[in-house]
Amino acid sequence: MPRLPIDGRRALRWLALAGVVAAVAIGGCAELAQKERELVFRVVPGDASWYAGLPDGVREIDIPVAEGQHIHAWWWKADRADAPAVLYFHGSRWNLTGQLTRIRQLHDFGFSVLAIDYRGFGRSDGDVPSEQTVYEDARAGWRRFAELVPDARHRFIYGHSLGGAVAVDLAAELDRTTGAGEPEPAHGLIVESSFTTLVDVAKALSYSWLPVQWVISQKFDAIDKITQVRMPVLFVHGAADRFVPARFSQALYDAARSPKRLLVVEGATHNNSMRVGSDEYRDALWALFKLPDAPDRRARDTARH
Repeated sequence: MPRLPIDGRRALRWLALAGVVAAVAIGGCAELAQKERELVFRVVPGDASWYAGLPDGVREIDIPVAEGQHIHAWWWKADRADAPAVLYFHGSRWNLTGQLTRIRQLHDFGFSVLAIDYRGFGRSDGDVPSEQTVYEDARAGWRRFAELVPDARHRFIYGHSLGGAVAVDLAAELDRTTGAGEPEPAHGLIVESSFTTLVDVAKALSYSWLPVQWVISQKFDAIDKITQVRMPVLFVHGAADRFVPARFSQALYDAARSPKRLLVVEGATHNNSMRVGSDEYRDALWALFKLPDAPDRRARDTARH
């Protein structure tokens, strides 16, 4: 197995090609599974190079998970006591120190934010994560989130990229276990720059003739799970995303139940929809989820000038 590629598109190509070759050559041993997880999550150790420290007001939390381990989290409470709050799931490669820009933007929108690092990322315990362990970590994060935000009407679930698939899995699980007639466990789901399944992304960015579905064990099958989500869903994607094309969010949107909304941000790429389309993003949040005290665009424009 060559050295892990840094570029995400190349990583998925290697995942598809190397997976097929290795499966044929060694019959799918434990080493192949380990390499597959390394290629999927591409964990970068240590702090992101642009990280300059925690903003004032951020509280660090350790949340217990399976086998006596803990995951590390940040809790950034909004100024308003009745503010909405998001449980934040990041994607592959960067830990929380690489997520601060989006976390800050959500906080600037008026949200409290609980953001977690999966096992194997940042200061969380554990080795290379797997699809199963990140789902377990998401559920542990949810339990703490529900304690911090007891009013379900103020709770939102957010996921970026691979974290979008994690968010969809959690939302589907919560809705499956909520009885008929019971209130929703969260007020809404936000899925940004995500995909239908990991197999679909690998096929789109590698070699279409490879039977990657036979060898990729980390499925992240969001397209089936989104049909089970009953809470309102906002899908956001950058129109210029060359890593995960915007058509994947369109497919998720088409499969999702109403109420739902799709926001495609012109000029935005995989990581900057919230910044490039800040006003559109904020307005879509307030319109779909009917949040109180919607910010006034004219007041924001006046403040800028």
